[in-house]
Amino acid sequence: MEPKKENIIIDKTFKFSLDIISLYKKLQNEKEYILSKQLLRSATSIGANVEEASAAQSKKDFINKMSIASKEARETKYWLNLLDKSNLTQLNISPFLTEIEHIINILTKIIITAQTNLKNNNI
Repeated sequence: MEPKKENIIIDKTFKFSLDIISLYKKLQNEKEYILSKQLLRSATSIGANVEEASAAQSKKDFINKMSIASKEARETKYWLNLLDKSNLTQLNISPFLTEIEHIINILTKIIITAQTNLKNNNI
C-alpha cells in the first residue's frame, strides 16, 4: 500500500482547527462566550470546506468549495482581530493571526491556479 500523499492545505487547516479548539476552551474559561463561538464556527469550517473540495465532482465544484474556505478564513481573521484589539482576553492572539494569513495566502493561490487552469482548458 502506498503512503498517503501529503496535502499541505488539508494538514494546515486541520492543525489550525485543533489550535482554535484549544483557544476556544481557554476563552470559555475566561467567560468569553460570544466571539469565541463565532471564531470556533468559522475557523473549523475552513478545514471542512477544504476537505470537501478534495472530493469535488468537478473543477468548478473544487473552486467553489475552496472559495467558501477562503471566505471562512477571512471571517476567522476578523474574529481574531476583534479578540486581539478588544482587550476581552489576555491571551496572545498573534500566532493565530499569523497562521490565518498563511492559510488565506495558500487558499488564494490555489483558487487562482484552479481558475486559470479551468479557463485555459475551456479555450
